[in-house]
Amino acid sequence: MYQGFYNLTSGMLTQQRRLNVVSNNMVNIETAGYKKDTMTSTTFQEEMLVRTGRYNKDNPTDLATTSKIVTAQQTYTNFEQGAFNPTDGIYDFAVGGNGWFSIQTEQGVRYTRDGAFSVDQEGYLELSGLGRVLGSNDQPIRIPTENFTVAEDGTIWVDKTQAALTTGKPEVPSNEAPEAQEPEQRESYGQIKLVDFQDYGQLHKEDNGLYSTNQAANVVNGQDGTSLMWGMLERANVDMVDEMTTMISSQRALQSAAQMLKMYDSVMAKSSSDVGRL
Repeated sequence: MYQGFYNLTSGMLTQQRRLNVVSNNMVNIETAGYKKDTMTSTTFQEEMLVRTGRYNKDNPTDLATTSKIVTAQQTYTNFEQGAFNPTDGIYDFAVGGNGWFSIQTEQGVRYTRDGAFSVDQEGYLELSGLGRVLGSNDQPIRIPTENFTVAEDGTIWVDKTQAALTTGKPEVPSNEAPEAQEPEQRESYGQIKLVDFQDYGQLHKEDNGLYSTNQAANVVNGQDGTSLMWGMLERANVDMVDEMTTMISSQRALQSAAQMLKMYDSVMAKSSSDVGRL
C-alpha cells in the first residue's frame, strides 16, 4: 500500500548522493592531481509479480520482475592521468605515467598526485602543511636554497657556482650525469620518491587529495615510463561539461521524485479520509 513512498524516497536519497559526488568533482576541478569520483546505483530488492486464479490460487502465471528500492551501490575513482599545466613555480611537480608522491603525515605515510609543494620554515619540501615529501631514502627532503634543478628521475641538484634563483619559470633540468661535471660544483639534495601500486582499487581516498593503502609501495623512479616533470602541475581529470550534464539530470530526477511524492501523499490522504468512510 505504501510502496510508492519507499520507491520515491529512495530515489530522492540516491539522487542527492549523486549530486554530492558531482559537486565535489566540480569544486576540485582546479585542484592539482585530483581524480574524479563516479557513483553507481543498484536496486535494493527485486520481486516477481505473479498472476493467480480469480477464484482460487491454481495455475499462477509469472508476469514480470519489479524493483522496489533504488540505492547507491558504490563510488569508484577514475585514476586516468590529467593534462599538464606549466607553471612558474620552482616547487611545482607533476608525475608523468603511473606514480605517486609519498607524504609523511601525522597519520602515517600517505600518497598523492598533487605536486603543488612548498617549503616549511625549516626548509623541508612539504605539501600545503599536510606533511613533508619523502625522498628515496624514506626521509624528508630539505632544500635550503632556491639554487637547484630537478632531473626526470626526481634527483634534486644544486650548482654551487650560480647565485640563488629568485622568481620565474624553472629552467629545463639537465640529464647529464653528475660525473661529467666538476664534483665540487654539483651537490644532491636528494631524490623525490615516486611509488606505484599493483591494485588501485585498494587505494582509500582521504581528504586533501591524499590516499592510503595497506599495499606495498613499489619505487618507480625513472622506470616503466614514469618521469618527474619540474615546473608543471597535473590538472584534475574532471570534465566540466560531463559533470554539468550529470548534475542537471540528477536535479531533474530529484525534483520529479519530490513532486510525485507530494501527489502520492495527497492520493493516500484522500483514500484514507474520504474513501475509507464509505
